[in-house]
Amino acid sequence: KRRDGPARISILTTPEGPVRLPAVRDTLRLFPDLASREFSNVPLAAPEPFARQYHCRGSGQPVAVHPALVPDVSSGDCVLIPGWHTALANPRNYVDWLVHLKEAIPPDTTWYAPGAALPSNVHILCYSGFDLFDYTAVDLKTAQGLFCLAEGEFPREAVEEGICSCQGCRESDLSLHNRLALEQELALVRQFIALQQLREFVEGRVRMTATHVAILRHLDRRNRFMDERSPVARSVRLGAMSGDALSRPEVRRFADRVLDRYIPPEGDVAVLLPCSARKPYVISQSHRRFCEAIAGRAVELIVTSPLGLVPREIERIYPAAHYDIPVTGYWDREELAFCAGIMAGFLSRHPYRRVIAHLEGGALEAARMAADLCGIELEFTAGDRPASGESLACLNDTLSGERAVRHDVVRGTLSWQFGIDVDTRGMTVRWKPPHLSVRRGKDPLFSIDPGTGLLRPTFEGWKYIPGIYRVEIDNFAVQGDILAPGVIAADTLIREGDEVLVEGPQAVATGRAAMPAFEMEASSRGVAVRVRKVLKQ
Repeated sequence: KRRDGPARISILTTPEGPVRLPAVRDTLRLFPDLASREFSNVPLAAPEPFARQYHCRGSGQPVAVHPALVPDVSSGDCVLIPGWHTALANPRNYVDWLVHLKEAIPPDTTWYAPGAALPSNVHILCYSGFDLFDYTAVDLKTAQGLFCLAEGEFPREAVEEGICSCQGCRESDLSLHNRLALEQELALVRQFIALQQLREFVEGRVRMTATHVAILRHLDRRNRFMDERSPVARSVRLGAMSGDALSRPEVRRFADRVLDRYIPPEGDVAVLLPCSARKPYVISQSHRRFCEAIAGRAVELIVTSPLGLVPREIERIYPAAHYDIPVTGYWDREELAFCAGIMAGFLSRHPYRRVIAHLEGGALEAARMAADLCGIELEFTAGDRPASGESLACLNDTLSGERAVRHDVVRGTLSWQFGIDVDTRGMTVRWKPPHLSVRRGKDPLFSIDPGTGLLRPTFEGWKYIPGIYRVEIDNFAVQGDILAPGVIAADTLIREGDEVLVEGPQAVATGRAAMPAFEMEASSRGVAVRVRKVLKQ
């Protein structure tokens, strides 16, 4: 139904009715076969020969798997990983085993972590892709006399009155409280998945437990795994409230595409500018004044954390127009190094005759570091405050005599979005922020999605994007959204949220990917593409 990275809201069909996941249930009622299974706790670190001898798959649902063995799992199964609660103590193994199994098992399966879920850890279990849990762990804490909260487990007698007012606390029933606390935390997880802000929620929760922080960081280092499962764009705020935001898949992707895909306007002078609290930057008072002073005579590059560098032409693309950071005026060494690396990479790929740093504070320090890394000299115009009249006059005078640069939002956005260089000569742009439409003659080619900043190609527009971001479907008439069983093949570049062109024997359609390419090809259920328009063959 909804997803946010590896986490998702989905429906598990059971004999007792549908279960909205992620959820906690009495799994012995859902799966009576579990009570009689033998050898169900083979250690996760056991070598293959041992696991092969003792691991029990089970005859029905759920299907038990082990990291050392090839999973015998089909689409639609419920996957059980016995002993997963032990993995939480070893973050490196947790992520290694998780990635290995996720890549070997069909994506349209339910993941069950038995005996693992507590109010204090279910956030990281869901974030890493688990869906179903039982009450075993909280019931054990009850037997130990421990009071469970999202912040941890505490001796019952040490908990002050008034911390919780649930039914269990009102009735002095520790078991009921602990179960309700787990259910409440899962309800919060579902809420943040629906809002597509689970990462912000998890970054706040993991601070209470070092191993949870480590799991999050190990997941972020799995670039391909996380990139495939992270949407290319959202229309909601990205909260960059900690240093871990520098490793978020969306942040890394944006920076990588600025370096590897984005094609800047043709010009030999670049101006480095500070960011602004209002976004997109161009609507802020300070940037309006910057634009007046520059008067189109330079390539404009905004220096910011956590994205590193945001070219003016793509400032409306997620997450450039969506991120929110605490402004203190202080940049730590990790921020400086990350942003300097991005700037150095960009300035090395696009050597400018002049690079003007109209910056102050941490952004200026990062620019100096970048200049040292790529061996260029900077010119400085900001003085004490970049937006002051004196600084703006200095910037204007420094650009005196420079030729105008042809800024091209369409070319820049298409290069970042699709990785191609489109010749936009002859195209006319009608720009009334936040709306943009592009035509050639009378033919509409592209329009902008105000929520994400991405361009939506029409059928004519797709002719300028040959051979990529295609979804091939079977021989059927398209009458609505494309379901995964109808997909024959999908371009591996496709991520959730990408604009795609659907091609089939009976119809061609434009739309937005509702899942990544690997999932379109491997799933037997779910919406693959949200169709916008259909052209019958």
